[in-house]
Amino acid sequence: MNPFEYQRADKTEAAVEAMSRSKDARFLAGGTNLIDLMKNGVEQPTRLIDINRLSSLAEIHPLPDGGLRLGALARNADTANHPLVRKNYPLLAQALLAGASAQLRNAATNGGNLLQRTRCYYFMDPAFSQCNKRLPGSGCAAREGLNRIHAILGASDQCIATNPSDMSVALAALEAKIRVRGAKGERTIPIGDFHRLPGTTPELDTNLKPGELILSIDLPKSIYADHSHYLKVRDRASYAFALVSVAAALDLDGKRIRSARIALGGVAHKPWRSEDADKALTGSEISVKVFGAAATKALAGARTYSQNAFKVQLAKQGIIRALSIAGGLA
Repeated sequence: MNPFEYQRADKTEAAVEAMSRSKDARFLAGGTNLIDLMKNGVEQPTRLIDINRLSSLAEIHPLPDGGLRLGALARNADTANHPLVRKNYPLLAQALLAGASAQLRNAATNGGNLLQRTRCYYFMDPAFSQCNKRLPGSGCAAREGLNRIHAILGASDQCIATNPSDMSVALAALEAKIRVRGAKGERTIPIGDFHRLPGTTPELDTNLKPGELILSIDLPKSIYADHSHYLKVRDRASYAFALVSVAAALDLDGKRIRSARIALGGVAHKPWRSEDADKALTGSEISVKVFGAAATKALAGARTYSQNAFKVQLAKQGIIRALSIAGGLA
């Protein structure tokens, strides 16, 4: 680990200002991802700005429009177990509780969860020199190497890594908004625009501007609380990243689907949404056949590599299963 300066911020304005004075600074909250990357030599910040004293960013409270504001510094465990989250957004609670271990959930923050770096063996180990995410222009070793866990949707020739967050998949289905603050003031980013696909700039995981601090995650009023399910398929039942995950949410009128939201994890550089899949469900009566048609739409355009073709069928069956549970068929 390289030497670095440490600074503790007592106010949001001070944290943002401190970040603007150093190109290679990072905000430090739970540190569950950042510190590991620093130990490995993947991240080499020259300054850490500790934001844990910004107590207002740890609050969870209702919004006037019936939604819910989740502070960026609220811990994942506290968020998952908050009464309003469990009652109105059980999909999010399930996703959070499926992530990592109890010890990590007690330390990890909501903002930090959003900022987890994408998952790839070659990115995580600097001993490998071919990684466009770490070293732009060096190549992507995963395309011809070990790619079992890698993307089947939205990837590019530059990078086929996947986003590791469970929370973000649920947030994508719930159409959350991310409130951030930078040197030029506050702005709000829809969750669908927060993370990036790799394209020709895989080193950029998000659309945050330099120095911006996440303040909160704002959830709209929920219409999916009664019919939603988060399904995570992984190699072992605890402390493992998803091979494929599905956040399924239905708004039902009897057996007819008024609206639907599907989001996939473990298959792309960001939580993957398919409007075509949502439309295939809307207006239909719940059935395995209808769910299967939506799953086919969601996986349209999938591109596989030498070791991860199984993910296509796994994702389709995962969608059918998650929707069946959400709709009360399983």
